[in-house]
Amino acid sequence: MNIRNFAIIAHIDHGKSTLADRIMEMTATITKRQASAQLLNSMAVEQAHGVTVKSRTVRNIYHADDGQDYEFNFIDTPGHVDFNYEVEKSLSATEGAILLVDATQGVQAQTVANYRLARKTGIVVLPVVNKVDSASAEVDKTEHQIRTAFPELKDSPILRISAKTGAGVHDVLEVIVHRLPAPTADNSLPLKALVFDSEYDAFQGVIAYVRLFDGGLSAQNSLTLMASNRSFKAKEIGILTPNRLSQKKLAAGDVGYVITGLKDPQLVRVGDTLTETGRPTETALPGYAPAQSMVFAGVYPQDDYPTLKDAITKLALNDPSLHVTAAVSDALGPGFYCGFLGIFHLQIIKERLHDEYGVDVIVTAPNVTYQVTPNNGSGAVLTVTNPQHFPDFNTIEQVEEPMMRIELTTPAELLNDVMSLANQHKGVFVDMTNQDELVVLTYTIPLSEIAYSFFNELKSLTHGYASLSTSFANYAPADVVRVDVQINYAKVDALTFITHRNDVADQAQKLVHKLKYVVPRRLYPMPVQAIVEGKAIARVDIPPLRKNAAVNGNSYSVSKKQQLLRRQNSNKREAAHSDIELPQAVFNAILTLED
Repeated sequence: MNIRNFAIIAHIDHGKSTLADRIMEMTATITKRQASAQLLNSMAVEQAHGVTVKSRTVRNIYHADDGQDYEFNFIDTPGHVDFNYEVEKSLSATEGAILLVDATQGVQAQTVANYRLARKTGIVVLPVVNKVDSASAEVDKTEHQIRTAFPELKDSPILRISAKTGAGVHDVLEVIVHRLPAPTADNSLPLKALVFDSEYDAFQGVIAYVRLFDGGLSAQNSLTLMASNRSFKAKEIGILTPNRLSQKKLAAGDVGYVITGLKDPQLVRVGDTLTETGRPTETALPGYAPAQSMVFAGVYPQDDYPTLKDAITKLALNDPSLHVTAAVSDALGPGFYCGFLGIFHLQIIKERLHDEYGVDVIVTAPNVTYQVTPNNGSGAVLTVTNPQHFPDFNTIEQVEEPMMRIELTTPAELLNDVMSLANQHKGVFVDMTNQDELVVLTYTIPLSEIAYSFFNELKSLTHGYASLSTSFANYAPADVVRVDVQINYAKVDALTFITHRNDVADQAQKLVHKLKYVVPRRLYPMPVQAIVEGKAIARVDIPPLRKNAAVNGNSYSVSKKQQLLRRQNSNKREAAHSDIELPQAVFNAILTLED
């Protein structure tokens, strides 16, 4: 079977999408003109940030040196730590992976994380060094790092390429032919296909991307999704070139798409097994463990809730790592409380809502999951993802917060600075190993400490040379408190956040002072207060839009001043119970408390 299914994995900005363009160009899948600017990074957010966010699948036909034609189905995967789930589900649809390493940067944290995912999946890994034509390339050093960091590859040949110019890419194609295994699939068995991705089309319904492990797929077949037990007749099947190209049949081992016609996005789940209704397979494929949300935030419409509901439902289908539940805020009205893989994932979702659906949203401060044990003796443990649902302080026995195991890869000369940064964020040192001129530090650290600006601080401190990989460790006891925010004596539930007790005074002062300049002013002064355990620990007053007419220095009579004061106090009391319209800048104030 002349089929090779593989993924391209690497740290962010190591050249995955550029290599994908060269492969498509050299197999005549696209023209040189089309390959000029990372064709697979088609989303506006990908072009804006210069990173891959969503995995892309493409079929190529390669005429090898042995005279035979080979079908290459490759998947270009994301490199950012927030999108590990995209990488993991892509690898399960392949037999091999190209591990791409930038010769100017060497092995970095996400290189290691992606390699471990590939090893966990049990696929063949082909190491390739990219950007060898760069003036700052250190090819020999990079190869040594690969063999040191990944002992399983010490005897594996390492190819040297320039994805930008195409130098050495032909050798990569030949190695794929000779070293990657063909799919072990049987066309005679009942259909067994893995749904490894999906998207929603307003006219055609849910489009499932599938890898056929056994059996063939015909456009006339009646199909069943085993997890949801939903049957349907496909409107169209085909391959990706990278655009959809209709086919009459798909064979075992192929990667393609199925237009289901189903209008309910919840029926098609990533990891489900697709089989033939009249001749079903006996056992489903293992599928995937659900992505675990690390960061939670409220997403509310600026004006049109039904449009947001429709958009976020379809986006959740296209991105199964986005978890969505309905929510209502006193200040912001109906919306959704969403779980994200990280802060960058949150930012990407917000931008996709704007770019793809034209929906502008207000996003509240991100939060992590806490486990709270009440002091009522019941022994029950509450899982709290929304700070508004955090119990009152006098009802709590213990709070546990999520701890992350992080690996910081840094040049040796920056070791002290990086360790100091980790200590500032409550990191607990675990281990340190040396890899030539690099040092790998292992810490356990509260997720809440790295969810905001830690990654940017690390990049700034090390001028981009350090890298970070994270994994969940455990829950550990924490001394945290809920901070409620009042504006003009009215509690704004969407501004509530949770922080460590020894940081609360500093963060509360910073927050109220930031809010002073972003909350819209009114005709009267408005106090902004941070309340912790029933006590105001920080306060500022937002000045009025104009001078108070009742102060000394004006020519009013005493009775006139008293009348103005009574009217002003009445207005204050009424305003305390009125709706406060808050712009996104108010919620951004919490995100920048550490600035």
